[in-house]
Amino acid sequence: MQGLKISMAAVLLMGSTLSAAAQDGQFAGKTIEVVVPFGEGGATFVSAKFLEPYFEKHLPGNPDIDVVSRPGGGSILGANWFEQNAKSDGTTILFTTSSTANPFVLGQEGVDYRLADYRVAFSHPFSAVAYVSPSTGITSAADIKNSSTPLLYGGIAAAASDLPGLLSFEVLDIDVRSVLGFNGRGPVRLAFEQGELNLDYQFTPVYLTQVVPSVAEGRAVPLWTGGSMVDGVLKGRDPIAPELPSVYEVYEAMNGETPSGIEWEAFQGVASVTYAYGLTGYMHPDTSKEVLDAFATAAAAINADPEFQAESQKVTNGARLNAGPNTEAAIKAALSPSDEVRTYLRNLLSEKFGVNF
Repeated sequence: MQGLKISMAAVLLMGSTLSAAAQDGQFAGKTIEVVVPFGEGGATFVSAKFLEPYFEKHLPGNPDIDVVSRPGGGSILGANWFEQNAKSDGTTILFTTSSTANPFVLGQEGVDYRLADYRVAFSHPFSAVAYVSPSTGITSAADIKNSSTPLLYGGIAAAASDLPGLLSFEVLDIDVRSVLGFNGRGPVRLAFEQGELNLDYQFTPVYLTQVVPSVAEGRAVPLWTGGSMVDGVLKGRDPIAPELPSVYEVYEAMNGETPSGIEWEAFQGVASVTYAYGLTGYMHPDTSKEVLDAFATAAAAINADPEFQAESQKVTNGARLNAGPNTEAAIKAALSPSDEVRTYLRNLLSEKFGVNF
């Protein structure tokens, strides 16, 4: 009888050991395909490649990460491919931005992917800073309504990554003329430098490397950032430029009260997906908790990795990965706006910017 007890204990111990080993090697020998629905030269692809070695290092089993570009249709084609082909075992990830989220939220034609149903593996903030030319006479955000010249903003497309910037102008009730149709934010910045535009938004990597030197030389005046999430509200200062106020703070200073209403609701939903959770890794709706937990644990390990901390300082001014239930809940909420907000967005885009639905 005693021998039987010892044998049973040995079996249980062996089972526990095997289970732990299986957990430790969860992705051993596997390849995780990271689908980027943009071209290889874009910021999203570059960011995916930047994160690639860190996930290979910190995911259990040290899988190979294969970043694959599937561009077309403003990211819709790649996202539709993911909808049709994604696996639920954590080996297929859609890594994308608000350029994919906005068409889903707005119900644009051709969108077959169910973004709000996907599970969230992780996200990486990808902030933006608004700035103006000194020729406007503006010296800070407080002067934005006192420009000595009309404000002229350049962008790519109203329903894509320009949308939160355009909505910030609506929230702050600023009279801005928007010229859309540029083929990238690089040409927009060039037009700003040549004096053809006097108001611009640039994302973190470009702001840190290209705009900050212009600020130092007196050729650009930074105004505000999109902000960061604090207790579910996009009101905090952005770590990439903590000296600048958020849109929320600028509104408070202008009006003596906190922002509210349909304009703010629309901005907060779109901007949180664009900035606070800018680069997001989505997974199949049936992905297990075990897989999601593995990515959350890996994200925490990556954030603590001294090499990542040093390199991310150069790329995103030290922005850390977000993962876990709270991150997923916030993203899903932003992807599921009220009918009132969705109607407001569609009407604004169609009536003011000529977007067809």
